[in-house]
Amino acid sequence: MKTILYLHGFISSPASRKAVMLGDYLRGQAPDIEYLVPTLPHRPAQACTELRSLCRARAAADLLLVGSSLGGFYATVLAEEAGCRAVLINPAVHPQQHFERYLGPQRNLYTGERFELTREHIAELAALDPPRITQPGRYWLLAETGDEVLDYRDAVAFYAGACQSVVQGGDHSLASFSEFVPDVVAWAREDWPDPARKAQP
Repeated sequence: MKTILYLHGFISSPASRKAVMLGDYLRGQAPDIEYLVPTLPHRPAQACTELRSLCRARAAADLLLVGSSLGGFYATVLAEEAGCRAVLINPAVHPQQHFERYLGPQRNLYTGERFELTREHIAELAALDPPRITQPGRYWLLAETGDEVLDYRDAVAFYAGACQSVVQGGDHSLASFSEFVPDVVAWAREDWPDPARKAQP
């Protein structure tokens, strides 16, 4: 069985727009694909520990990670470890370099959970951060130039050599995500093994 493991972003949840959209499509068009959307703890080390357990239970060839923002960072960490493929949606690159501005009280946008973002969170991100991707062919970057949270050029540089679909305009949520959903699912099935065929210039 093929599996898509969706990793939501910082202070987000499985109820996020993209997670729900992908799930709805899979239920209607690809019910044979297992779809997992875990609720990720706010501590990076704990989140990755839990995700590793899910990855180990599945063959790398049958697993596709789809990660948004901080979830894209986690997807990269796990893909490097597990040898599986990953779709990165406006991913956070070297997030420990950006989280300093968010230190302090946080509230999850969906669950209402409150927590304190501390330097320990940042240290955990730094400890997880891979310096580079080792097999670009396993990655597909989806980015929009209008991302108001992250500079899309950081992702373009970090995922050099990977398939890249860079859309002009948009925002951090990847407004164009619905256009890519069928192709993401096809890639998970390996019906369409080379996403570069659909990559936008």
